[in-house]
Amino acid sequence: MLPALGQGSSTPQEKRLRSLFRELSDRDQATLLKFAEFLASSSTAETDINQPCPEPSLLERPPTESVVKAIKRLRASYPMLSPDSLLSPTSDLMAAHMIKGRPANEVIDDLEKVFADYYQQFKANWGQPL
Repeated sequence: MLPALGQGSSTPQEKRLRSLFRELSDRDQATLLKFAEFLASSSTAETDINQPCPEPSLLERPPTESVVKAIKRLRASYPMLSPDSLLSPTSDLMAAHMIKGRPANEVIDDLEKVFADYYQQFKANWGQPL
């Protein structure tokens, strides 16, 4: 159910939204809520444009590290980067290590470069409208 939207002083738009919401199926109500959350988050993102670009907090690379642990370390070092955008290059490098036998230290070097490059792209696009 749609939460009360300022029940005592509802605007006509809020009343109309509540009325429409009640007429929707459960599935459509869930979709409407997701869309409203998306709109609310995008308006918040616009106010973040004036904020400085987040900097990575680079975690130290241990002398011996597995490729999986390196990916976890880099994800923690660059939390601002989208995991979806990094999925293809990281899985390609993981496959080169696991399937083709490429040495872990070389793959980790390349992973660090991938994350650094994606961060530079992120930083270059910071503050631009989505």
